[in-house]
Amino acid sequence: MSQNKIKPIAIYLPQFHPIPENDEWWGKGFTEWTNVTKAQPRFEGHYQPHFPADLGFYDLRLEETRLAQEAMAKEYGIHGFCYYHYWFNGKRVLHEPLDRKMQNPKEDLPFMMCWANENWTRRWDGEDNQILLRQEYSFEDDIAHINHLITYFKEERYIKVEGKPVFIVYKSKFFPNIQKTISIWRQAVKEAGFPDLYIGFAQNKANSFYPEEKGFDFGFQFQPDFDARSKNIVYGASLLKRVKRRIRKKLKLSVESFSYFNDYSHYANTQIELGFKENVYPGITPMWDNSSRRKVNPFILHDSTPGMYGEWLKNIKDNYPWNNVPEKFIFINAWNEWAEGNHLEPCKKWGSAYLNVTKEILK
Repeated sequence: MSQNKIKPIAIYLPQFHPIPENDEWWGKGFTEWTNVTKAQPRFEGHYQPHFPADLGFYDLRLEETRLAQEAMAKEYGIHGFCYYHYWFNGKRVLHEPLDRKMQNPKEDLPFMMCWANENWTRRWDGEDNQILLRQEYSFEDDIAHINHLITYFKEERYIKVEGKPVFIVYKSKFFPNIQKTISIWRQAVKEAGFPDLYIGFAQNKANSFYPEEKGFDFGFQFQPDFDARSKNIVYGASLLKRVKRRIRKKLKLSVESFSYFNDYSHYANTQIELGFKENVYPGITPMWDNSSRRKVNPFILHDSTPGMYGEWLKNIKDNYPWNNVPEKFIFINAWNEWAEGNHLEPCKKWGSAYLNVTKEILK
């Protein structure tokens, strides 16, 4: 693709194959599809379950699956995938799909990596509750980690900006000294022969600092921003049910959990009004609904349509200050987060409509 074209980067979840850890924690044969197939509508008009169309219930260990994904991404103008990377003090999980890609020159779609640096817990949300794999930070681990990452950075298919490999940290707030960590990483990358590292972070309301404040080169808007949910939360229950719930709460009696949702168009318009920050690449989500994962308090962007997504995407294309950044990246969350109702991959309801809109607007 030429320098002048916008380069959509689709965030990619590798949890669609069994691993020993998930077998132990969640039951034999568990993958992301396990949650997807259990989903049920929580209220009238609620789009669940999200079932895949063209690619089916795939296994990412298979070369045929990964090649089909890459062919689809290319067909619709996706520049590359951003793989979630799971590292716990030298222990890796869910690395098999990317490792197999590394060994297969036929899988030639460009890629970058984002370290999902949260504790692995039973709550799926990074909170310190029943921790299964804990993140422990140290400068020694920083060195071991970057030396491991450099094996990926040396790959020709790895996405670079001005020769600098792109690497993203999901949650910078967990590091005891992120500036020192970044300094260690930059030094190691330069010693490996690169001009520098192009390091970024996922920016949202909880991580809203300017990149240079903490030593980063850039941020990207992580969508949806759970801390900036729109104010028109509507409960999936009648007024009478909600009143009864309030009374029971006051009397300290048990209460049923309601499913609430945010209207997608209202949320998108709120994000449009917020505008853009310097050195923060734009982000967008086609849809979001993690009720298949979260039995209590799911976050649902209700009533997304390809048209509404397209309006949000067009606003980004027309209004983002593209000339102020060295590359024209837009981060789409996500390619295949099926258990969070968040995917560009075709589903039974919409087919390839979201991919069509992406290609049409960004071509």
